[in-house]
Amino acid sequence: MSSIGPGRLDERRADDDVFVLDIRPDSEYQGDHIRGSYNAPVYHDLRDGAVDALDPHLDTLPEQAEIVTVCKAGIVARTATDYLESEGYDATTLTGGYAGWRQYERNTVLYRLAALVRRLAPR
Repeated sequence: MSSIGPGRLDERRADDDVFVLDIRPDSEYQGDHIRGSYNAPVYHDLRDGAVDALDPHLDTLPEQAEIVTVCKAGIVARTATDYLESEGYDATTLTGGYAGWRQYERNTVLYRLAALVRRLAPR
């Protein structure tokens, strides 16, 4: 099973061949999510071993794109990735899950802000 880091996903999101599948519960997804992602709130089912919980969502998934699965920390998303691969999809898991994504976003914003401050600071 493969995984992708937040930085690499951020670079690849502009491509049409990446589809982000967020499996977190709807309440978590509605609170915040990766822009452009699709929510299939099957986290609890997958955690409890019901891998076929993804079946109702398979028609939504693009067959030609890489599917990146996301949960809170990236652990249960691995189950989704394994299942999707067994169904013939090109799937991978977001390393660190949504928590890793948020940390990446915070670090990226802080880095850009620091660079802007350095550029604008009097010399």
